[in-house]
Amino acid sequence: MTQIRIKRVYEDPDAADGYRVLVDRLWPRGMKKEHLKYDAWEKDITPSPELRKWFHEDQAGHWEGFAAMYRKELENSEAAHRFIDALKSYNTVTLLYASKEPEHNHARILQQFLQEHSD
Repeated sequence: MTQIRIKRVYEDPDAADGYRVLVDRLWPRGMKKEHLKYDAWEKDITPSPELRKWFHEDQAGHWEGFAAMYRKELENSEAAHRFIDALKSYNTVTLLYASKEPEHNHARILQQFLQEHSD
C-alpha cells in the first residue's frame, strides 16, 4: 500500500519523500519554479476556485464546511480517481502544499481521502 505524506513546499526535499506532487492550484508565493523539486503538479485535484476563495474568507469559521464540500468535490472528480489509480505504482507519495496552516489545509483532507480510497 502506498504511504501518503504531506509537506510544505518550503521544506527541503528528502529522498524519503518518494513521488512529490504539488497539490496547490496556484503556484506557491515566493517559490521559483527551478527551486521546487516536484514530479507532478495536480491542479485538478485541488479545491475549486470558488470553494478555495470561500474558505479563505474565514478559515476557522468555514473549516468544517470546507472539509465536507472539498471531500464531495473529490468524490465526484474523475481526476481524483485517476490520481488514486496512478498512486498505486509508488511506495511513497508526498503531497506538497504552500499553506502556513499545518492542520487546517486542503492537503490534509486530500491525504485522508487518498488513504481511504487506495487499496
